Amino acid sequence: MKIYYVYILKCSDNTYYTGITSNLTKRIVEHNSGKHKDSYTFKRRPINLEFYAEFTDVNLATQSEKQIKKWSRAKKEALIKNEFEKLPNLAKKKFNNY
Repeated sequence: MKIYYVYILKCSDNTYYTGITSNLTKRIVEHNSGKHKDSYTFKRRPINLEFYAEFTDVNLATQSEKQIKKWSRAKKEALIKNEFEKLPNLAKKKFNNY
């Protein structure tokens, strides 16, 4: 059974990058070595692996990656810190009362 990884990297400019791979170790080396010159992380090295989750279903892994990419920085940081109870509140929009 093939394993897929959804991962979050922290870049040297303090931004986060979310990706998916079937070989996490190899992909982290590629990010840090600058293998892909057009990638988001190329000019933001070194990177640090902050979070990863394992999936056996590539479709579920892809869905999760896309979902996390849309999340706010605060929500990503709650996930990284395993503060799962904070995730629902961080998903709520704030509206101005007029």
